[in-house]
Amino acid sequence: MKLLITGGCGFIGSNFIRHIVEKYPDYTIVNLDALTYAGNPENLRDIENSPRYRFTHGRIEDSDTVRKLMKEADCVVNFAAESHVDRSILDAQPFLMTNIMGTHVLLEVAKESGIKRFIHISTDEVYGTLPPQSASGGDESEKFSEESPLKPNSPYAASKASGDLLVRAYYETYRLPVIIVRPSNNYGPYQFPEKFIPLMITNLLQGEPIPIYGKGENVRDWIYVEDNCKAIDIILHKGTIGEAYNVGGDGEMKNIALARNVLSMMGKDVSSIKFVQDRPGHDYRYALDNSKIETKLGWNPSVKIEEGLQNTIQWYKENEWWWQPLKERLSAESKGFWEK
Repeated sequence: MKLLITGGCGFIGSNFIRHIVEKYPDYTIVNLDALTYAGNPENLRDIENSPRYRFTHGRIEDSDTVRKLMKEADCVVNFAAESHVDRSILDAQPFLMTNIMGTHVLLEVAKESGIKRFIHISTDEVYGTLPPQSASGGDESEKFSEESPLKPNSPYAASKASGDLLVRAYYETYRLPVIIVRPSNNYGPYQFPEKFIPLMITNLLQGEPIPIYGKGENVRDWIYVEDNCKAIDIILHKGTIGEAYNVGGDGEMKNIALARNVLSMMGKDVSSIKFVQDRPGHDYRYALDNSKIETKLGWNPSVKIEEGLQNTIQWYKENEWWWQPLKERLSAESKGFWEK
C-alpha cells in the first residue's frame, strides 16, 4: 500500500509513521508536513533514510503539491492540524486555515484522485464538555458516543468540528471513502513540550514548577500514543466507510490527580505545583465511549495510564537532546501555553 500521511512530523503522525514502517514491510509512505513550530523532522530521525519513506515540505492548503503527491497514493491519513487550544484563543486564524481550508483542499483533491480511503484524524474536543455532576445533576459515568452532537467550545475545537463536517459532507455528497477518527488526549514520546504531560515532566527535570489551570479539577481521558496508532491502523484497514470512531484510552483522571501521579513517579511533592489562572471557556470533562470500535473492530486500549506515564517519563529522561531545544524556544516565546 502507498500512504500519503499529512502532518507526519508532528507528535501522533510521527508515531504512526514509525508504527506503519515497523509493521508493514511492503508499505511506502510519503509524509507531507509544513514544519510549523510543532512539526519536527527529528521525530523521524531513525527512519529518515528508509527507502520506503519520503518527506515533502509543504502545506495541505497548497493544492498543486497535494495533487502531485496524492496521484502516487492509495490512501490518505490526515494528521495535519493546528492543535493547541491556548494558541487558538490568542489567534484563531492559523487554525481556520489549516484545519478547515487545508482539509477542504485534501478532500477536493482526493475526490479527483480516486483515493481508496481517506482517514481524517479529529479529536474528542469536537463534542464539547460533559458537565460536573454537582453543577447539573449529570451522570459522571456519561460519555460521548459517535452520535453525540458536536458542540465545540474553543476556536481550536470549532475548527476541528468544521473539518469533521466537511469530511462528512464529502461522503454524503460525493461518496468519498472517508472515515473520521476521534481520539482522546494522547501522550507519549515525541510530544511537543507545551502540552500538559511533557510540560510537567520536562519542567520537573529542570527543577521548575508545573502549572495547573484553576484548581486542577478538569477531567481528561488519556490514551498512550501507541494505542492510538494501533487503533488508526485497524480503522484504516477495516473501518467502515462513512463512519466515525471514538478512540478513548480508559484513562480518565482529573488534572490535579494526574499531576500528583507524575510528581510521585519523579520523586517530587506537591510543592512543585503552581496553580495559575484558568483559561477562558475551559471544558470541564471529556470522556469517550469506545463501544463501537471495541465491538466492530476488536480494538481495546492496552497501556494503562500508570504504565504509559512511566514509559513517557523514562523517554523524556533519556532524550533531553530532543526536548531541550524546544523548551528553550518556548521559554523565549514567554507566552505560557499550558495544557491541551
